[in-house]
Amino acid sequence: GKGWGRREFDSWRMSQIEIVEKPDDAFISKAKKWPTWDCEPSKFPWSYSQTETAYMIKGRVTVTPDGGAPVEIKAGQAATFPKGMSCTWDVHETIEKHYNFS
Repeated sequence: GKGWGRREFDSWRMSQIEIVEKPDDAFISKAKKWPTWDCEPSKFPWSYSQTETAYMIKGRVTVTPDGGAPVEIKAGQAATFPKGMSCTWDVHETIEKHYNFS
């Protein structure tokens, strides 16, 4: 079969959430200076107009990119959400995170 077109590849690439299971100390000390956001258990759509890097302080959430596979993010992990991605957040346990836009 033929390879993916540029458009399909771009939409695939934009749905990639990168998870870091155990961020290093340097990252954590930097993240602690970022603003904090928290959210009680709920389910809602979200779109990213900028790339966001987040460090989860507490809680657990499943983020499902539109047309992509669900990703679970838990306390102690870091995640990068790509610019242009639309997704659904399903917060299971109240989350608190540090976040930074780039």
